[in-house]
Amino acid sequence: MCKRSQRESAGFSLWAVFNRGVGLIDTHTHLDSFARRGELPAVLTRAREAGLEAMIAIGTDTDDWPLYRELARQYSGLVHYTVGLHPCSVGADWAGRVAQLADYWPGVPAPVGLGEIGLDRFHLPKEATEAERIFGWQRAAFAEQLGLAKRLGCPVVVHSRGAFRESVEMIDASGVDWSRVVFHCFTEGPLEMADLTKRGGWGSFTGVITYKNAEAVRAAALAQGLGRLMVETDAPYLTPMPHRGKPNEPAYLRHTAEFAAGVFGVGYEELAAVTTKNAKNFFRI
Repeated sequence: MCKRSQRESAGFSLWAVFNRGVGLIDTHTHLDSFARRGELPAVLTRAREAGLEAMIAIGTDTDDWPLYRELARQYSGLVHYTVGLHPCSVGADWAGRVAQLADYWPGVPAPVGLGEIGLDRFHLPKEATEAERIFGWQRAAFAEQLGLAKRLGCPVVVHSRGAFRESVEMIDASGVDWSRVVFHCFTEGPLEMADLTKRGGWGSFTGVITYKNAEAVRAAALAQGLGRLMVETDAPYLTPMPHRGKPNEPAYLRHTAEFAAGVFGVGYEELAAVTTKNAKNFFRI
């Protein structure tokens, strides 16, 4: 992060650029690496030039929660944030970190959701006993955070990799309102999407939808329908075509949105209007 005086100066000049128009909302991005390298003002400028009006910085652990709260304060209206313990951040000490989450909601600005939380079998160790031990911690942390989400009545951003069915079952058991649940970076197929939509849940889509081999992902997006579509970058990961292979950033959401408009057979402006409305309604921003 820059010194405070530098942040305030950058925030002032950026606000003059950002406070205009209506555009896309990146519903899931990670800004911590940009901020720590001093690159965030340029990243945000490029995002606005690409047509973004807002983005949601997604919390993953205790080291980014306070950073994102500060960025949401500094770039009010442009940057919103969530807090949550990502399953790949879960360790033996998960309970102490999860216990800190509730302290963020009385603060200003408050988070717009709890996440990303969930289950991840893909990154588990190969040794079976150790993998199951860690996965047990993931399940416990997920259950505890779902309980908090139910008490708060807030949106829930779910990370599910290699554990879709287990994630759905745990959300069912939690009693969380499914209409407040989004599975981010949806990479399952239309059958799994049907499981979400019949419950009232959502899936959001990244640059993966632009990849040549992502037919099932495009089919899932169509199964959900344009009226329920949300788009995201998951930056700095999952860069869309034509920039695949480079680090992702919020400005590249434009490529994903333009490609998705083609998938749905609508104009870019219509897709942008629908996805922005959905994001605002879901996160209440």
